[in-house]
Amino acid sequence: MGFRLPGIANAKRSLTRSLSASKVSKSLDIPKGYFAVYVGESQKRFVIPISYLNEPVFRDLLSQAEEEFGYDHPMGGITIPCSEHTFLDLTARLSD
Repeated sequence: MGFRLPGIANAKRSLTRSLSASKVSKSLDIPKGYFAVYVGESQKRFVIPISYLNEPVFRDLLSQAEEEFGYDHPMGGITIPCSEHTFLDLTARLSD
């Protein structure tokens, strides 16, 4: 059983956050109830709601991330092993 955070209508608008040129920690840019992940070859940064952790398909993706990369990223997030397009499709389905 999961809960939904209000205001998550458009996955691309609420998820997409780009990496800045600075290598400064982004932990202060993450609102309460969200966490950062890095996706794709370009390591694009997305900030997603923690409620996604309740979704089996997302937990499977995190298991793949742990096997491939571990849960450590130099910028303070988790690296997800899929393309940006696939990730956006998945998160769009989760936010419906």
